[in-house]
Amino acid sequence: NISECAVEAVVSTQSTGGWKVGWALGPAPLIEQIQHITSCTTFTAPTLLQEAVAGAFEHEARVAHTEDAYFKWLPAKLQENCQKLADAFSSIGCQPVWPDGGYFMLVDTAPMGWDFTAENTGRCYDVDCVKWLTREFKLATIPISVFYGDENRHLSAKYIRVCCAKSDATIDRACQIVRSLKKC
Repeated sequence: NISECAVEAVVSTQSTGGWKVGWALGPAPLIEQIQHITSCTTFTAPTLLQEAVAGAFEHEARVAHTEDAYFKWLPAKLQENCQKLADAFSSIGCQPVWPDGGYFMLVDTAPMGWDFTAENTGRCYDVDCVKWLTREFKLATIPISVFYGDENRHLSAKYIRVCCAKSDATIDRACQIVRSLKKC
């Protein structure tokens, strides 16, 4: 008696942010329930996107065991980009948290000694930090505290999230900016 199913989305598997195309795999009774929910909640089907996703999977099936395979290229590229960013942040004294996978890496900014208390925003440190990095250096990062409830927000206070799924030019520029940052 299997009572689990996998729900996937093309945004994760094919790096297509904004494409609202997904699927579910599992035993027929569960899939029937998902189909019922979908019929009550989905008002449009992005047909062209569905066709594009199907074409991408067909292409991947043809090249799956070659150097052209997307699912071989992507993890290697993400690891390369994470390594570049980790090296840049390490070079200024920050402590990257190496991910086991995914598009993002956390960075502990505590060693930098940056202090945003004078701004008196009432926001968490990481929110002020990412706003400062964006405003002053054009370096877009993501605060971590927004993923926590009020009682646990302090656990992520000095961490920021950086995206490793960017073009070579963007990663290289981000590394230049990071290396220009100074400790307080």
